[in-house]
Amino acid sequence: MASANSVYDAFRESVERFPQNSFLHVVPSVADIYDLAVTDYTYAEASTQVEEFARTYRALGYGRGMRVGVAFENRPMHFLQFLALNALGISILPLNPGLAPEELQYQVTHGECDFLVVDASLQNKMQDALVGAHNCPVVTPDALMSLPVREDSAQAVTLITRETEAALLYTSGTTGQPKGCILSNEYFLAIGDLYRNLGGQCTLADGAERLITPLPVTHMNALACSFMVMVVSGGCLVQMDRFHPRSWWDNVRQSEATIMHYLGVMPAMLLNFPENDDEDFSQQIKFAFGAGCDPKHHAVFEKRFGIQLIEAWAMTETGAGAWITANNEQRHVGERCFGLAPKGLEYKLIGEEGEDLRNGVPGELLVRRAGENPRQYFFGGYFKDDAATEAAWQGGYFHTGDVVRVDEDGYFYFVDRRKNVIRRSGENISAIEVESVLMRHELVDSCVVVPVPDEFRGDEVMALVVLSEQAGQDKHKAAEQVFKYTMQNLIYFKTPGFIAFVHALPMTASEKVKRGDAKIMAKQLVVSGQCFDFCALKKRPKQEQSA
Repeated sequence: MASANSVYDAFRESVERFPQNSFLHVVPSVADIYDLAVTDYTYAEASTQVEEFARTYRALGYGRGMRVGVAFENRPMHFLQFLALNALGISILPLNPGLAPEELQYQVTHGECDFLVVDASLQNKMQDALVGAHNCPVVTPDALMSLPVREDSAQAVTLITRETEAALLYTSGTTGQPKGCILSNEYFLAIGDLYRNLGGQCTLADGAERLITPLPVTHMNALACSFMVMVVSGGCLVQMDRFHPRSWWDNVRQSEATIMHYLGVMPAMLLNFPENDDEDFSQQIKFAFGAGCDPKHHAVFEKRFGIQLIEAWAMTETGAGAWITANNEQRHVGERCFGLAPKGLEYKLIGEEGEDLRNGVPGELLVRRAGENPRQYFFGGYFKDDAATEAAWQGGYFHTGDVVRVDEDGYFYFVDRRKNVIRRSGENISAIEVESVLMRHELVDSCVVVPVPDEFRGDEVMALVVLSEQAGQDKHKAAEQVFKYTMQNLIYFKTPGFIAFVHALPMTASEKVKRGDAKIMAKQLVVSGQCFDFCALKKRPKQEQSA
């Protein structure tokens, strides 16, 4: 939408074009989980609420330059608040309420939130998490609407541009703490327009699509991709609370979805159920959009369910600036292919020493936009970390940390991740972040955290630990203590599912951990059963689990 300067502007254009179209739909099962009375908003109905919230924020004196933490899990209110705040030039910081208090404190404090707006069911938890760490009010939408307003408190309307910050999104990287990615209005608008105009296997019709996704709104995929493509095309977003494999197809049917988003773990889990006679969705679903499908499941899934799995590649940092999609034939199904470089993308592959590599040789993918602005449509940088931003852009290209190969016809194939990031069920987990928590435990002398293969989750987190002198002879008890400690200090999915005690870590001559050797060692220990398996205990806290 070339005429829009903000996410809110794009929404307003669709309100005018499609006022009676469904905008946000919640299937009955999710409505029950979230205790929602309303399960469907038209564009006009959503607009009424958005405008009311925006007027309230303005009357309370809130405006451009502020940043607000939002925590609604995957409820429709997340999107209504995003739009209302965006209308005033206020940036959002999406917060995952499942994070450990220490993790929440870091994001809220580092992100310099002016206040938090949260669902009523999460208010006490969020307030408790921030005690003593950040003097930040935590309010609910209803409480906001009831606050007293002074006549002179409203901020003057200020110019909001495509460069105005729309969100600060924290993502795991190779350093201990997550980095805050600055995302502008242009970032969101460009993603929506790119997706809408992909064409090929991903051809969309304005005002006609319904997109179902179980992905968390604290991630770029749901926050920017699925939401924005529906906003700019006048479609309906069917946001699930999370992925429920047993009821997934029932929800797809009930919602009348025409597009679905997936992560690699989803095809594997859906294929695990017995076949039945009512599985062909070729007449309902145009395509499924995602990444990371296991090669051995790709063709099998498409044949069984009649749905093409369109593999794509992008990062929070790259946005629409470097987005590659296998949306045209040949898709090279089952080969981890994610398409051809689109027009306007420049790339190169480099080796371990930074040398340029020829096609066919796997190397780290470096990307940028062609033309005068190589960072156009990318993130605006890491918040309060200029050094990390410039390091990522060393040599004028963004260093992705992903190892890929490109064949003689120009098709990209994912190989591995060079970064110390573990990809578990779609979650990016910083190995160093987990290691920093482990190293605080009195029984841990040294450690390294690495991924080990998991049939359903892609990777599982494994810790190789050298015990300290305080550890006794009972290794099982020691492993339980270390596991419980990480569960208390990290969100559940970051906790090591496997823990193995070793006499020493593989080290280089300069005393750096050989992570490649550690990965091999870890895999061998899992296969041989010489480790402690806590995978079954890695669960959401009971209050966060849904039926």
